[in-house]
Order: sequence, then C-alpha cells, then structure tokens
Amino acid sequence: MSVIDYDAVVIGGGMSGLMAGIHLLERGHTVAVISRGDPTVCLSTGCIDVCGTGADPLAAVDALPEGHPYHLIGAEKIRAALDKFSEIMTDVHLPYAGRVDENRAIITPLGTTKTTCLVPRTMETSARKPDEYIHVVSFKGLKDFYPSYITSGRRNAGFSVYDAGVATTMGIAARFEDRSFLNEFIAWLKGLEIPDGKLAFPAVMGLEHPLSIMQEIQTQVERWGFEIPTLPPSLPGIRLFKGLKRVFQAKGGDVYWGSPIASVERSGKHVEAVTIETKGRSTRVNGQAFILATGSFVSGGLFASRDEIQETVFGLSVASPGPRDDWFNSDFFTPGHAVERAGIRVGRDFRPLEETLENLFVCGSIISGSEVMKYGCGHGLALSTGLAAAESCAETLK
Repeated sequence: MSVIDYDAVVIGGGMSGLMAGIHLLERGHTVAVISRGDPTVCLSTGCIDVCGTGADPLAAVDALPEGHPYHLIGAEKIRAALDKFSEIMTDVHLPYAGRVDENRAIITPLGTTKTTCLVPRTMETSARKPDEYIHVVSFKGLKDFYPSYITSGRRNAGFSVYDAGVATTMGIAARFEDRSFLNEFIAWLKGLEIPDGKLAFPAVMGLEHPLSIMQEIQTQVERWGFEIPTLPPSLPGIRLFKGLKRVFQAKGGDVYWGSPIASVERSGKHVEAVTIETKGRSTRVNGQAFILATGSFVSGGLFASRDEIQETVFGLSVASPGPRDDWFNSDFFTPGHAVERAGIRVGRDFRPLEETLENLFVCGSIISGSEVMKYGCGHGLALSTGLAAAESCAETLK
C-alpha cells in the first residue's frame, strides 16, 4: 500500500469539490480531490442557476425556507463565490456573462425556456423576445437536438441542416477546432438566404475555444449567434467541468479519478485517512482535514434503501423527510418532492451537526434542505457552499 499526505482531502470532483480545492490551493495548502467518476455537472447546461424563484436571484434567496443552506452563507458571500467563479472561467478562456442579481431565460433543446443566472458567453445573445427571428442551424444525423421542436414553438423561426461529416456533439466540436472546417462552414452559412435575425446553434462550437469560434462566425456572417445546450450530456457542462479541473491541477492539486473510497480511518474526533482502490494496489490518502462534496442521490453521495437514506462515504447521519411513502408527490413530474430535502445537516462552519468529527466539512447538494430542483439553485449552491466550506477548512488548517 502506498501512503500520501495532504493538508486537505476533497471527496467529490464536481463543482463544489473543485471550488473548495481551488480556494485551499490558493491559501497555500496541499490538496487532493478524489472522485469515482465524472460528476453530474457534465450532464448540465453549463449555466449557473443561483435561485430561479424570482427575477433577482439574490433577493429570492431571502424568501427561501429557514433551513435552506443559502441562509448559512448570505447574499454577499454568494456574490463573492460567483465573482470568483467568473474570474476562474475567464482565465481558462471560457468566460461567463450575466449579473448575479438578475435572472435570464435561455432556449432549451426542446424549444422551452430555462431560467438561469450566469451563462457561457456563447449563449449570451440567446433570443429573449418570442417574436424576434432566429434561424436554427443543426447538423446532419445529430441526436439530442431537435430544431423542429424549437421552431414549432416560435412564431418567427426557420432552420437549416449542415453535413459536418460526423454526427456526434464531440465529433462536430472537434471539427470546429479545425480552421479549414470552420471556413467551409462559414462559407455555407453565407450562401443561405436567411431573414434578418439571430443564428442559433447546438452547443458544438469547439471543445477548448468556443467563444472565439462563435465570434469568428458572427464577424464573418455579420449577425449575432448563440449556442443552445443539447440534451445531456451537453458540451457546455463538460467545458465547465474541465475548465475547473484544469485550474485545480494547474495550481498544484492532485486528482485521483475513477477511485472509489474503500475505507475510512478515524481516530477519536478526527478523520485520519481514506483508502482508495487504485490499479495494482491500494493507496492510503492521509489528510489534516476532509471535505465531503459527493452530491446527492444522482451522483451517489446519498443512497436510498427501502427504509432509510444513507451517506455513502463516512456513514454520516442523514436528515430524512419522514416515511418513504411521503418522499414523492403523487405526480412524479410535479417539482418539490420531499426526498429532495434529505441530506447532511451542517452548522455555519459547514461541519456536520450530528457528528463529533472536527476536521470534516460538507458542501454542495448533499447538505439537507438544498432542494436544488425546486428552487433552481444547483450550481450556485455548489459554488457558494464549496467556497464557504473551504474557508472554514482553511481556518482549521491554521
């Protein structure tokens, strides 16, 4: 067995875990992130939902139930976390647009609208008025994107289809990184007879430099364009994840990917180490402090058996919403299932309340009362609680 020592060990490689890890690295600590696989952010639109229950997300936070994790942070710290996130993404050439006190709507691949806050700049000019003309450009054979759904829901729209020679989002995106392909695509666009208005594309405008590709198209065609997320997994979510992961590693963080936790070692009121199964032999990862950022049910941080809900790494006590018969609404598609409230109760220092572990901190949607679907607060909650948990962790590491 190999043994490696760190100041802080983050378990979970999604938005909250990477945000926490980046902050701790910037404070001069050695940090490892352990993840058993790519996080759910890769399935997302890449947009930052802060709170979708009002026009001003920060004002809407004040109206959330008393037990919501946002109340442990406050509006100013939420703003600070999102400002920090915006700086990080600008540094990796994936800038975001928008204001933290103003929600906006973007078009979905099914032609509906989604309320969000910060968006990749490739989505910045998404059509906001139902009567403004948009021309949807899709690609031959591309699944997970349906231009007819989008155009049928608008009074003023059309679409065209281009043969990129490949039919997957990743394949088309890779082709856009090739200058000759981009030139051919732009020439084809110029040859179309399209009414004045905006161009809408599935989110395939490159893997590494989508904004520069979009800006080149806009300059050459002389009209605004914007990306629409495809059905999951969507490239903007993958770009977001890879951007944060790249920053974490560039700052000196170590990543253990595809590595589930095999065991946890405790001594009194402290977690001392976790053991992960790696190829060939196991690895013991020691830490002075640990941050749990494994997410909720979808990402495997919580597991529901017939009679109880379990936290899957440390076996922490989980606040449950009552008997299983009460976990779900009678109509499954009605938002606000009680089971969304399940999670780990934490204090203002983001330590778990029902535990005596003094060097363990919790962040992200695994915190009880988050209800990210009901309140439209997924990535905003992840970023702000990740930063808050890291700040408390840094105080312990002093």
